[in-house]
Amino acid sequence: MNARSKRDGKPLETLGAFNPHPNMEEKAKHITLDFARTKYWLGVGAQPTDGVRFLLERAGLLPPRPLYPNVRRSAAAAAATQGN
Repeated sequence: MNARSKRDGKPLETLGAFNPHPNMEEKAKHITLDFARTKYWLGVGAQPTDGVRFLLERAGLLPPRPLYPNVRRSAAAAAATQGN
């Protein structure tokens, strides 16, 4: 979606699809994703929503976010980590 388009507007490009309902025979949820086009859009600065970011992290296209991003480490703990 383009930031300037309305919420239910036409997407610029469809990169994939996700079915949140599991397939009862396989007991798995299915996702289809065009890796090449997704990498392109991320490379030119596209910002995924939180839900899409989670799926891209699971697919291996984005590095996982830190568990505690706002925790500040003490200088002693940082020095001990760098010394190893």
